[in-house]
Amino acid sequence: MKTFMKLKLILPLFLLAFIFSCNNSDSDGIDKSAPTISVRLVDAPGDYKAVNVNIVDVMIKMNDDSDDESGWISLNANNETVNLLDFTGGLSKVLVDRFPIPAGTLSQMRLVLGDGNTIVIENEAGENEFDLKTPSAQQSGLKLKVNAEIEEGFTYDFVLDFDVEKSIVNAGSSGNIILKPVLYVSAEVSSGIIEGTITPSDVPVMVSVLVDDMDNDDSEDDFIISAYTDENGDFALWGVPAGTYEITITPLDETSDYGSTSLEGVVVTNGSIKTLDAPITLELKPGSISGDVTNDIEVTAEIKISGTDTVQATVMSNASGEFEFENIPPGNYTLTISVANFEAATIEVEVLPGLETVLTPVALVAL
Repeated sequence: MKTFMKLKLILPLFLLAFIFSCNNSDSDGIDKSAPTISVRLVDAPGDYKAVNVNIVDVMIKMNDDSDDESGWISLNANNETVNLLDFTGGLSKVLVDRFPIPAGTLSQMRLVLGDGNTIVIENEAGENEFDLKTPSAQQSGLKLKVNAEIEEGFTYDFVLDFDVEKSIVNAGSSGNIILKPVLYVSAEVSSGIIEGTITPSDVPVMVSVLVDDMDNDDSEDDFIISAYTDENGDFALWGVPAGTYEITITPLDETSDYGSTSLEGVVVTNGSIKTLDAPITLELKPGSISGDVTNDIEVTAEIKISGTDTVQATVMSNASGEFEFENIPPGNYTLTISVANFEAATIEVEVLPGLETVLTPVALVAL
């Protein structure tokens, strides 16, 4: 079933200062962005009151499945201590949010832990907090084999599932409680791509979509994905999460004859490229016509597209004979001014993009 799409004219311009764009061009001329990665932490339930773990970083290795310690890339995760048991039952902790990484094979990932990890155990005597001993080998980060193909322009969500019950080890007679993390990793593509063409191609424009990141009424977590058209009018919006969007097209030159336009109902599916069926055509800015009948009487003013009987608009003047047509598409029109007991006046009028056409005052002749 085809998705309904509707073009409409947007009169106010987007404030470009609030739009961040991706303007890296390769040989095909379409703007592209690096793939991005998000990492969330979840936990399977454990029979403890709290398991507090200091997370230092999340790191990845691209195109390298070896045990060599070189080549690891930091994802700049926040260094903080979290209670793993807060992230059970569908809750999660965002460790990395849309961080750009190279395209290729994401071979390995590791969660780097710090010191000061503790566990709180509740029994009949109450709650007791104990240090969690972390072997030095574990502090450098538990390595997880991923081998996921990362393609340019997509966003990927990785989930680290921390199994607390299997990660806590009682070290016998020493009384030590050791943290030996047991982790599982899963991944999915969490974005798609929108490709299309804008005409006329010689008008430089910015194409953008507004993403409601958390799908709520709070605009603080929203962000804009944008790109410029190339010399052929082609564009590509990369890393767009699944959803239905309104594409906004804004000429870069505010003095251009063309106004902003939008296309509604564009459906994006994660892991796929949405190619628009037809080019989006920019519309010329509307103009206006104003005039005055010097007889100081109320008249009817009507404009038809020149050479046709197609009525574009009809307005009534005020009592002083002043009238105005607004939001009229550029072109040539035949204006007729009429009122009872006077000869009608006919005037040929040209409307230019974004401009007001001011007519010479008209004096009607009485019958």
